[in-house]
Amino acid sequence: MKEKNNFIIPMLFLAFMFFTCGFALGINSLLVPVLKVSLSVSSTEAYMLIGATFLPFFIFGYPAGLLISKIGYKRTMAAAFAMFAIAFGVFILSAAERSFIIFLLASFLCGTANTFLQSAINPYVTILGPTESAAKRISIMGMINKLAWPVSPLFIALFASNSGGVGLEDLDKPFLVIICLFVILGVVALISPLPEVKAAGEDDADADSAVSDYANSKHSVFQFPHLVLGAIAIFFYVGSETIVLGTLIDYASELGLPHPHTYSWITPISISIGYIAGIILIPKYLSQTKALQICSFVALFGTLLVLLLPGVYSIYAVGIMALGCSLMWPAFWPLALMDLGKYTKEGSSLMTMGLIGGAVITVLFGLIKDVSNIQYAYGICFVSFSYILFYAFKGYKLR
Repeated sequence: MKEKNNFIIPMLFLAFMFFTCGFALGINSLLVPVLKVSLSVSSTEAYMLIGATFLPFFIFGYPAGLLISKIGYKRTMAAAFAMFAIAFGVFILSAAERSFIIFLLASFLCGTANTFLQSAINPYVTILGPTESAAKRISIMGMINKLAWPVSPLFIALFASNSGGVGLEDLDKPFLVIICLFVILGVVALISPLPEVKAAGEDDADADSAVSDYANSKHSVFQFPHLVLGAIAIFFYVGSETIVLGTLIDYASELGLPHPHTYSWITPISISIGYIAGIILIPKYLSQTKALQICSFVALFGTLLVLLLPGVYSIYAVGIMALGCSLMWPAFWPLALMDLGKYTKEGSSLMTMGLIGGAVITVLFGLIKDVSNIQYAYGICFVSFSYILFYAFKGYKLR
């Protein structure tokens, strides 16, 4: 019973941190349409805001892994929350100055904080327990993360000064509240009972293990094909999932639907349904590999429906895309980090760098939207999910 409690308590603390990541990223889904109206920017420029949030994953993904190796998981988490507080202070400045450039800077700083936090919490959850049930643990955390996405727009909407929607003048009060919460979370991270954990073969005491023998035969983290291909899969996945989660308010606005912000719940609920299925089925009835394969097919089918159905119906088909996304993230991490041994932290950094897809794919989405329309722009996700299907059946096996 004591071991069970030691496992549950860290998971509860990590749940708050996964919620924070989703909450911070979800703010972009509100800021994109707000900036388009308030600052008269194009769709391509507006989606650069999301791009700026994900660019740090590529720049700081590897340094984040080095920091974890030097100061440990807990202190890295605390440092990330301090970065979040600074980022939202810059958001307040950008709203006051009505400066798109400062908004981009604030998003970049927010993304930097997210990079360090995600570099710590994702591998932590993966290696906190048995590998075969890692997808279940990440499913629980992922559901909490995704449900946080629509919470932030609704939270900010509570401070709107008029019924016409949120304006730049409405951002300072909610962002001040968020800054205070991040400071508190930073302190909580430092005093939380989170043990320092290591993956199989990562400790010198495991030097004679099969995992260590395999990892020690390598001279670089890039010599693990299943890891490199997994990082590319993360690239495509994060870009497509960000589109799925972050564009529904914009899509509803383009379609002229009433109360566009209410449509932001479609995708988090769909993803949560998939996560709940993963929590119940993995690993007893469904392997994390088979879950990835099924979800890849579902995501491809949902993308086709979005492209082919009339707009007023296709917005709901985005929910099917989201359902397909649900168990991809939980499966990527244990499959890609398998047997890395002493390279586990570097492998986690490489996976985190793959999150740059959230910048590249979303900006391309905005560009396609400008030259055609938002419905056809979802077609970029078909390419992403096709590669993920390859990884689900073939890529993860390459050793």
